Amino acid sequence: MDIGQDAPVTLHSEQSLVLKHLLDGTNLAVSAPTSFGKSLIIDAYIAIRKPTNVLILVPTIALTDETRRRLSKKFSAEYKIVTTSEVELGGKNILIFPQERAIHYCDKLEQLDLLVVDEFYKASRAFDKERSPALLKAMLKLGEKATQKYYLAPNISDLNDNPFTKDMLFLQMDFNTVFLEKHELYKDIHKDAQKKNNALLQILGKQETKSLIYAGTYPGIDSVATLLIDSTEKEHSELLSDFSTWLASNYHPNWKLTALVKRGIGIHTGQLHRSLSQIQVRLFEEVKGGLQTLVSTSSIIEGVNTSAENVIVWSNKKGQLKLDDFTYRNIIGRGGRMFRHFVGNIYILEEPPSPAEIQLELTFPDELLADVDDEKYKQELTKEQLAKLLQYKEEMAQILGQEAFGRLRSDGALISSDTELIAALALAIKSDPKLGRGLASLNAATNEYWTWILCKVLKLVPGGWDATYTKFAEFVRALSSNWGHSIPELLDQLSEQDVTIEEFFKMERNATFKLTALLNDINVIQKEIIPEHKIDISPFIARLSKAFLPSCVMELEEYGLPRMLAKKIHASGLVNFEDEKLDLHSAIELIRKIKPEIQAKVEGLDAFDRYVLDYFFEGIAIQQTRASAVTG
Repeated sequence: MDIGQDAPVTLHSEQSLVLKHLLDGTNLAVSAPTSFGKSLIIDAYIAIRKPTNVLILVPTIALTDETRRRLSKKFSAEYKIVTTSEVELGGKNILIFPQERAIHYCDKLEQLDLLVVDEFYKASRAFDKERSPALLKAMLKLGEKATQKYYLAPNISDLNDNPFTKDMLFLQMDFNTVFLEKHELYKDIHKDAQKKNNALLQILGKQETKSLIYAGTYPGIDSVATLLIDSTEKEHSELLSDFSTWLASNYHPNWKLTALVKRGIGIHTGQLHRSLSQIQVRLFEEVKGGLQTLVSTSSIIEGVNTSAENVIVWSNKKGQLKLDDFTYRNIIGRGGRMFRHFVGNIYILEEPPSPAEIQLELTFPDELLADVDDEKYKQELTKEQLAKLLQYKEEMAQILGQEAFGRLRSDGALISSDTELIAALALAIKSDPKLGRGLASLNAATNEYWTWILCKVLKLVPGGWDATYTKFAEFVRALSSNWGHSIPELLDQLSEQDVTIEEFFKMERNATFKLTALLNDINVIQKEIIPEHKIDISPFIARLSKAFLPSCVMELEEYGLPRMLAKKIHASGLVNFEDEKLDLHSAIELIRKIKPEIQAKVEGLDAFDRYVLDYFFEGIAIQQTRASAVTG
């Protein structure tokens, strides 16, 4: 079978069945195990059908880069691969986005031949309360433009009737390409912490193969990290020693990860810088001299498509809650891999959840109401939701005026779909003139007066995003010198706020995503309510969304080029990243052309910088147009 590479591949019978349905034009929702090989089907469809526009929705930015690398190797000679919302379309396009980015890009698309939603179970509030509204919004908007839809998830036994998967054929595939051998060690451990630690060390001690440890929570990660630092020997690996030195220099010398990697152990969480997660997965894939073990939260099942011969379930928690059967099966599904490890060893150190049939319920959440056409979806909304929507429209028309509110809705100018939040923002701006005027300080040449207005803005959102208002505001002020200072220097600036390296990652994500979305909606609303102030903070929002780095530096970080390396290349004079005309694709084109000069002339590159550069260049290499592969 032609899947876009030189050598043809033979699909197993269940893969062939799914592909046949797709080639026949069927809209498909497929539940299949982790090791099923669902991505091969997408590649085969593109190679055979040669569609004009394919959009793939993925749950995380880490998975965006992994998918981009896979598809670039096969199709970059024929397709423009688009992963960021600033990039314009080419003649033929493969677009790979997380849901938030896809929503921003939607208006640029007139038509899609195929909409792929990977891990579409995350559209259910039961599985991802925080992100499901955004995914449902993307599925609704993009689904209207798609000729055909292909939704993928593991371990779903049934799908309820709903407007998001209407007219889709649901296929449940139980075909496994690997055998999972389960070792139920929790029966002997009996919740004894010391026995559990000993069991973990014993498993790792006798294994020379790759292991994934599911630690469940951030405190769990910390406990496992401390245990392994205290109880395991350093590896004799020059590559890992170089990596440890690089981490100490570029992030923090006392970070536990710097000690762990010397022992062949990495950490994978959703909060790390994307390039740092990618580098660790790359080291984990190395046959010799790389990482032997990855300690992870559930990010390992959401963020990457890696797997290992051994999966160790160290914890039966997911955050504050007990692990559910769905997530548990997803985790152990990382054991083994088609064509590499046909048997996966699963070591269970805490009692697993009881087996359960999973029916996926997709319903309109209240957080999506501001975006819903109540006439079109009247049947799907509850009486309470219709009443809430009516109240919202009346409130907003009263505050903004009917014409302005109608225009903002039709233009999709507001990012949030939460009626309560938008109404609260509008009311706050209308009743507090100081709030609107204070926004102007964000456009000032100095960040001296940012703290007051940022604290005022943050108080409008329940929860505070896991940091005090002042701490978060001071973090944003420090982040504004991100391009001119290293991360260790920024942490020094934030020493009075006691910001750890882990908090730095988390707050940077919250600043670049959540805060920019909030400020966008405030900016849109205040321009309607108090136009006489003539305040527009969109330049500040644009800078914040890039963590105050030059725009393509942040985007290149997603491609595997860390900011510290971009700074060295910029300092050499070979690439001017501060040039506002330099967009992502022109930057990549330029970097490709001057690859030899970068490797020879950039000062201060250490051995691990060169390893990272090799990985980055591998990911942006253009494949020559290949001859069509024969059939399978």
